[in-house]
Amino acid sequence: MQLLINKSLTEQIPIEMIYLSEKNQFTQRKIVVKQLDGEYIRAYCFLRRQTRVFKRKNVLSIMPVRHEIVRSS
Repeated sequence: MQLLINKSLTEQIPIEMIYLSEKNQFTQRKIVVKQLDGEYIRAYCFLRRQTRVFKRKNVLSIMPVRHEIVRSS
């Protein structure tokens, strides 16, 4: 998990994460990590279209972004 977070930070590539909010809601976010600060991850969130701060302990999983296949008719 840490490897993908670091790769997003150094290469500015998006990753997907499953996150547990303070309200105990699960969300799937596509983010680009901007800064690592101890127990927090500062990242651009494509869902909210702004930079957000995420608690590392609430990150349940990290994965590469899945690319959608576009089929022509």
